[in-house]
Amino acid sequence: MWTGANDFDRMFDAMDLFRSRLNRMFVGYDGPYGENFGWRVANGSPRTNFYDTGEAFELLAELPGMSKEDITIRIQGNYLELSGKRTSDAPKDYKAQRVERDVTSFTRSFTLPGDVNADKIKAVLKDGLLSLVLPKAEAAKPKQISIS
Repeated sequence: MWTGANDFDRMFDAMDLFRSRLNRMFVGYDGPYGENFGWRVANGSPRTNFYDTGEAFELLAELPGMSKEDITIRIQGNYLELSGKRTSDAPKDYKAQRVERDVTSFTRSFTLPGDVNADKIKAVLKDGLLSLVLPKAEAAKPKQISIS
């Protein structure tokens, strides 16, 4: 039985503790879906996929509306830097009524899992998708060792 207001307060304190722990467990569970859902890349940065094919690394980056003159690719050892700038496509002397495509610049850097042969890198931009094929340096390629 209740012996006083102190017991009543302890019961509510326990309920508050339980509710706060449940809230921490389900953070974002009922949050909004859409562009804020899941893992996001910083605004203006291209989304990328990175693959290891054994002989080379392949990087695919989404760069819609950009030309090859807008993109800079630098590599040093196993450090890759991809940067670019998206400029306004509005005709001169026009007044914008709505602007939803960002005018932005970005820089993304990647530490590759191994060294690459910088002289044999192939970069192709087609339909807004940049494809980089980065052949591995001989020292980074897996080698089969035979037992004698």
